[in-house]
Amino acid sequence: MAAMAATAAAAVVTAALVAGCGSVAATTAASGASGSAGPCGAPPGSAAPAAQSGVRITAAGPVCAEYEVTNPGTEPSDVTVVFSRLSADGGALDNVTRTVPAVAPGATVQARVDLGGRGTAQPGATPRVKIIKVRRVPSAEAPQPAGPCPPSGLRLYADEGDAAMGLRVVGLHLRNCGSTTVTVNGYPKPELLDLEHRPVTGVRILPGGAEIATGTGADDPPQEIALQPGQGARATLVWRNTAQDGTPMNVPYVRVRAFPGAAPVTVSPDLDLGTTGRLGVGAWKREDGPA
Repeated sequence: MAAMAATAAAAVVTAALVAGCGSVAATTAASGASGSAGPCGAPPGSAAPAAQSGVRITAAGPVCAEYEVTNPGTEPSDVTVVFSRLSADGGALDNVTRTVPAVAPGATVQARVDLGGRGTAQPGATPRVKIIKVRRVPSAEAPQPAGPCPPSGLRLYADEGDAAMGLRVVGLHLRNCGSTTVTVNGYPKPELLDLEHRPVTGVRILPGGAEIATGTGADDPPQEIALQPGQGARATLVWRNTAQDGTPMNVPYVRVRAFPGAAPVTVSPDLDLGTTGRLGVGAWKREDGPA
C-alpha cells in the first residue's frame, strides 16, 4: 500500500494511506483528521469492545471514530484495522478496513475513520463501532497494490479471496512496476507465520491445488513467464477449513517471495486451515490488464 502526504485544517497530518477499502489519515491530534469535522463523540464505556492488539478506540459516534495505534515492535509497521459498523440496536451492518502505514517502533499514532452515519453522538450513547481484527506487518514487507513502485520493482499482494462450502481460494498478484523485464518460473515461495510472526509448522505446502479441489485455477503446470514493465502474473492459494479430529489451525500471515531471492512481502489471508494441515499453492500464470 502506498503512503501519500495530506493536510488537515486542525491537525498536522503525519501519514495517509489509500487502502483497498478506503483511506485513513494518521495525525498528531485526533480532531481535524480526514472526514467529518469536529469531535467524533464520547469515549466508549468500560463495557465496549474498544481495544485490541495495540489499537484503541478513543471516541466514537454514529459519524466517525477516533482511535490510537501503538507499535510495540522494533521496526516500522503497517497496521490494518477492521472495524465493524453497528446499528443503533448493536447489530452488525458492515465492515470498514483502514491501514495506518509506517508506525514507528514504540510510537502511538492517532487516526480517524468515517463511518458514514448521520447525526451526533449523545452523552452516554453506545459507540456504533467495534474492532474485530488487527493485522500488522513490517512496513518494508507491506503489500503495495498502488502508489510508488517498491524498490524491488515488483508489486505483490493478495486479493480478498473467495469462500464456498468450506473451500477457500485467494489470489496472489504480481505486477512488474519497474523498468526491466523480470522472469518468473514456477511457484511462489510461502512461509506461514503466526500472530507473533513466528514460523508455523505442521502444514504441508502442496504444489498446485489438485489434492484439495479442482477448478480453482491452481492446477496449471509451471511455465516461464517474462514480465515486461507493466505486465503481471497471478498465483492461487487454495485450502479447506474442514475440522475433524484435532485442533483447528489458523495462520494469519503468509510471507511470500515471488521466486527464490526475491524481496519478501507479508500478506494477511488468514488461513483457516481447520484440521486439514494442507495448503495448495498454484504456479504463476500470466495475468493481463490491471490486477
